[in-house]
Amino acid sequence: LEEDLDDTNKENGTEMHVDSEEDENSKLTNDNADEAQKTQNSEDHKHSEKKKKRGKKGLIYISNIPKHMNVTRIREILGQYGKIGRVYLQPQKLPGEDSKRKKKRIIRHFTEGWVEFDKKVVAKKVAALLNNTQISTRKRSQFYDCLWSMKYLSGFKWVHLSERMHYEQQMYKQRLRAEVSQARK
Repeated sequence: LEEDLDDTNKENGTEMHVDSEEDENSKLTNDNADEAQKTQNSEDHKHSEKKKKRGKKGLIYISNIPKHMNVTRIREILGQYGKIGRVYLQPQKLPGEDSKRKKKRIIRHFTEGWVEFDKKVVAKKVAALLNNTQISTRKRSQFYDCLWSMKYLSGFKWVHLSERMHYEQQMYKQRLRAEVSQARK
């Protein structure tokens, strides 16, 4: 009779459960395991929230870099407002500049730059606060007459910048190859 009930219950998708001491012990162990799993899930959730918060970085584009401004100075000036991640300044390409021929150390001038802040909110505030303001208010400073020209880039990540630089480098190499092959003909 019990076998018939078990077979019909299995076919219906329900099972009959008989309580015993072993089943009670397994229930307690399952309850403890469930609580441990919930604790683990909540800890994982907290870590994922921290990762999400950490991942929100903000990028600022600086459209013109004054003479004598370099990465160190930009870090020094903008570091007052928040923690800075990476900084890239685009070097100015001078006509006829060939690094193989000249062994002198050339002072590089930069045309534009990108600054990554660790927090997106800080980057937005810095761009809004400093855009179209004097770089330095001291009269003796070499940046006294220069203005910041910066913009917060929403949705732009450092990966996009590195991809763009890689693409430009590949295009430059391709152009050189085309010129060399044209000269050989």
